[in-house]
Amino acid sequence: MITEFDWQDAAGTHPALWRSEAALPLPEQLVAINDACSPDEALARLQAGETLLWQGDWVRGRHLMQALTRLVDRLRDGPRSKPRTPAEAFELHRVRQGRRAGLLARLVVLVDGQYRVPLRRAQPVAEACQAAWGASTGQPTLLALRELLAVISAWEWRKKGLPVPALQGRLYPHYGVFSPVRGEYVNLVAEAPLPSVCRTAFDIGTGSGILAGILARRGVPQLVATDQDPRALACAAENFEQLGLSATVDLQKCDLFPAGRADLVVCNPPWVPAQPSSPIEYAVYDPDSRMLRGFLAGLAAHLKPGGEGWLIISDLAEHLGLRSRETLLSWIEAAGLRVLGRLDTRPVHPKAQAGGDLLHAARRAEVTSLWRLGL
Repeated sequence: MITEFDWQDAAGTHPALWRSEAALPLPEQLVAINDACSPDEALARLQAGETLLWQGDWVRGRHLMQALTRLVDRLRDGPRSKPRTPAEAFELHRVRQGRRAGLLARLVVLVDGQYRVPLRRAQPVAEACQAAWGASTGQPTLLALRELLAVISAWEWRKKGLPVPALQGRLYPHYGVFSPVRGEYVNLVAEAPLPSVCRTAFDIGTGSGILAGILARRGVPQLVATDQDPRALACAAENFEQLGLSATVDLQKCDLFPAGRADLVVCNPPWVPAQPSSPIEYAVYDPDSRMLRGFLAGLAAHLKPGGEGWLIISDLAEHLGLRSRETLLSWIEAAGLRVLGRLDTRPVHPKAQAGGDLLHAARRAEVTSLWRLGL
């Protein structure tokens, strides 16, 4: 969300753009702070509803953000009792996430009309900002320091790329597009046996394009990859070009399925049925399982005779009490589909190993599966 507004300081009134990926409202109380403001004071002012404009040293501002993150994570939950069920634990987890995001988003910085940060020791950010937002409008922009740091981090990953052995190359994630850091589901697609006839394949909700790229590397000669998010489409197009797959993969903007039928239709929908709080979270949270149900309901109409649909999904939602295995199986049956087989793998990411998290028990029990579905 980008909104024009005027902000004030001791020097007068200044026009600017307010940029918020999570569509947060305009700041009501914008107060300038500098190196003299301690983390404890900053947190108290954030809790009082102020939006703090950082005008101190850039490096110290980053340190302040780190300190605030630690302080926010230690805040008490108030009178809320200890969660009794996995669903209550997930609800409390989301409350904490929302509180953290809401507070930290109110530590903001100014980026000038040429994408420069006018602070001491500020690093160059113009390339990162242009990659994320396009050419500058020439107007100063206020945004959360946390968001600007995410833009910088995404640019660093995009420059060096993410090595993916199954792609025989690197993937270049864009800002605002989910980066495939969970390698276990990627390996499932790289290792699952292809249908006996597999000349065509669809990758539904391609995101970065990683699954379409893997299928192309496995020798599928004709692929269609779909998405409806402009950032995802731009990211996938760049990755297909870098991998030399632009002639093999037809990238289309559409909601779920393209026209026609394929020997193989692959989908890795968001795994948790919950409401996202920002655009990037749509890769993780699927309100009312919309994408999952849409994929299953439309799969039969897009499979060739003898074809397969591959559903790549974690059972984390089942361990959290948000969706049952019986519900998933009933949706598969209602769509006129049957289960041909299933490949399972355990997560290897750090959160599945470390203790102390509200969702630790669910993450330890989680299994990621590739469901092979047929007519």
